[in-house]
Amino acid sequence: QTRKYKRKIEESFTDELDAAQICKRRIEHLRMGASAFENASDPNNEPVLSQWKRTRLDRFLVEHLLRTGHYATAMKLIDDNRQLKSLTNIDIYLVAQAVESSLLNRETATALAWCHDNRSKLKKLHSQFEFHLRKQDFIELIRTGRRVEAVRHARKYLVGQEDVCFEEVQQCTGMFAFSTSDTISPYKHLLDPDRWSHLVEEFRSENYRLFQLSTQSVFSAVLQAGLSVLKTPQCYGSRDKKNPDCPICEELLNELAKNSPYAHCSQSRLIDSISGQPMNSDNVPMMLPNGYVYGEKSLQDLAAENEGIIVCPKTKEIYDIREMKKVYVM
Repeated sequence: QTRKYKRKIEESFTDELDAAQICKRRIEHLRMGASAFENASDPNNEPVLSQWKRTRLDRFLVEHLLRTGHYATAMKLIDDNRQLKSLTNIDIYLVAQAVESSLLNRETATALAWCHDNRSKLKKLHSQFEFHLRKQDFIELIRTGRRVEAVRHARKYLVGQEDVCFEEVQQCTGMFAFSTSDTISPYKHLLDPDRWSHLVEEFRSENYRLFQLSTQSVFSAVLQAGLSVLKTPQCYGSRDKKNPDCPICEELLNELAKNSPYAHCSQSRLIDSISGQPMNSDNVPMMLPNGYVYGEKSLQDLAAENEGIIVCPKTKEIYDIREMKKVYVM
């Protein structure tokens, strides 16, 4: 008995030591980032800042890939940058991978073992995941015609749960009286193979709750914020009015940003579509006879190349430089 307690204490000590080392590495990573940003104006510091940003992006990507079940791709990224292993919760997701694979293979043993290892914490969270696993085992026994085993299983694992899952227990007992056909039974939704995918989703949710992880990845949150910051009504206008340098005007990101809010802009800025520079008192907005507005510097450069002649970049119409007019913005 003493040896058993000693082993548990040693395991606990090792786990705490590993957690402390991980925290130390992550704090050091953040400290390096803060130092790099503080010295951002120093040209010699640019490679350090660039490398830190790249590591941060890779960290976001690895976590997102692990959350969405793309374990092989995530591990490839970690192999390319070993530092990422200590900056992500890789161990949590590797355990999750084993549970998810088991459920997708229509087996509950690994998931039940996970529930057993975390029983006290799951109980505090009032989790029903273990009950749903036992319920699925019962359904599979009914599906394969092993009704006697199903009765024993129900008595052992389902009876006594009525105060929490009364309707679900009722549904299970009702399956004894009906055909197991997944087309005519009133309980055909219980026989739906997609229930295993729902169990995977439920496991992910419970796993996040257990380890106090957010419901969405940092990559997803940052991407949504970035899309909203850049999104303007112009991005969803006619194709010829879209800015080729705007990420949201690109087809894929344009679709992703469709339901995101527009950027809040309290003060408009005019940007010259030729040079990409702002139009202001140093680069006055000038309008051609066809109504298109460009920066004065860009039009003068075009005219200098063509002996005072301007070819409109949008319509290819030709004008004399003296035909342009200054635009006043109120």
